[in-house]
Amino acid sequence: MMNFDRRAFLKTTSALAAGFALPAHGEGVRRHVAASDRINVGLIGCHSMGWDDLSALLRQGGVQCLALCDVDRNVLARRERELAGLQSAKADVCTDYRRVLDRKDIDAVLIATPDHWHCLQFVDACGAGKDVYVQKPLANSIAECDAMVAAARAHKRVVQVGQQQRSGAYWRELVAFLQSGGIGRIGRVQAWANFRYAVRAPLGPDATSAPEGVDYDAWLGPAPLRAFNPQRFHGSWRTAWAHGGGLMTDWGVHLLDIALWAKGVRGMPLKTHVCGGKYLFPEGGHETPDTLGVTYQFSDFVLTWESNAGVENGPFNRGYGLLFRGSEGYVVANRSGWDVYPNRGRGPVKTVKGDGWANRESVANHTANFAHCIRTRTLDTACPVEVGSLCAKYAHIGNIGARMGGGTLVYDDGAGTFNDATADAFLRPAYRAPWKFPRV
Repeated sequence: MMNFDRRAFLKTTSALAAGFALPAHGEGVRRHVAASDRINVGLIGCHSMGWDDLSALLRQGGVQCLALCDVDRNVLARRERELAGLQSAKADVCTDYRRVLDRKDIDAVLIATPDHWHCLQFVDACGAGKDVYVQKPLANSIAECDAMVAAARAHKRVVQVGQQQRSGAYWRELVAFLQSGGIGRIGRVQAWANFRYAVRAPLGPDATSAPEGVDYDAWLGPAPLRAFNPQRFHGSWRTAWAHGGGLMTDWGVHLLDIALWAKGVRGMPLKTHVCGGKYLFPEGGHETPDTLGVTYQFSDFVLTWESNAGVENGPFNRGYGLLFRGSEGYVVANRSGWDVYPNRGRGPVKTVKGDGWANRESVANHTANFAHCIRTRTLDTACPVEVGSLCAKYAHIGNIGARMGGGTLVYDDGAGTFNDATADAFLRPAYRAPWKFPRV
């Protein structure tokens, strides 16, 4: 049986629990929402996760949605009907996010558009004095992450990044257990995600036009001009580089975040080695890798990422998860829960149940924390913009290495440069006119 300092474990657990119930004091902000006031919000991007976030937020009570924004009027019509079942007030509907930001009566916005839109909408929202709940990954590039952190700090906005696992009670208990020495000294952390959705059928012909009701030019926004193709639209844009980063930025930020949190990492790795490509399904319509291996080296441990798109299985019969290897045992974890195994003998010796694939409880906690921080004007949310930026950068470094054909990268976060000029070319996207990369 493994030995660990139980007092330290309980102390760490208590601190984490207290920190979640009442977030640490952050720097004060100029605009104040009284604790008794209703929070008025707007949703930008209504198709998928944004709707789940809004629904969870409205169920908290004391929150009202005043605006729904989406470039697909078909989605808008459906969500407008569904919103009627969640609140009595009728919301304004629009296709231009700037209409939402122009409203003085909206306190906060939820941004759940494709990744390539996050940065511009986020920076504009901060400049308009709105607090922001933004879906992960924080941005679609490293330079955009930096711009968003600068905007949130400059305008002193409350920001919650949609890495809801940070608000899962069992994830917090896991971090406390590991940080208390529950499995001794941790020398290796492995993260993996293997899902079919990140592989696309061979790309079919482009359409002559977008579906009726879709403003495709607005959907593209700052991304390069490209003919409409349904395999790069709803539900499938993540596998096109201009809009997302495949499994690495979709699931990688969730799982790498837990690894970095547990190990107390706040900066860049010493070096990153990457290999991967379209090896399993080379004929597929996905641009992002279906096979990827990334190793991040630190002074005292190694963190690895592995993804095999299209193959839904993995270590310990889990299609996704984390493995923490310590001097006294190991832990296997995902959203179904986590198990502790001793180095020798049969286990597990400890099992903690999670809240399942959909993370309903974690989402509810995450949105409740966002509302709490708006009312108390606390910048230290469960997942502040700096945390979202950190793990997004880790994911982008892995993807950049893959786009270069593999290799070893060293990223200087202060200088904002790699040890390789070829990698530097991927740091900042070129925005399509008339959109301009934001200056803070």
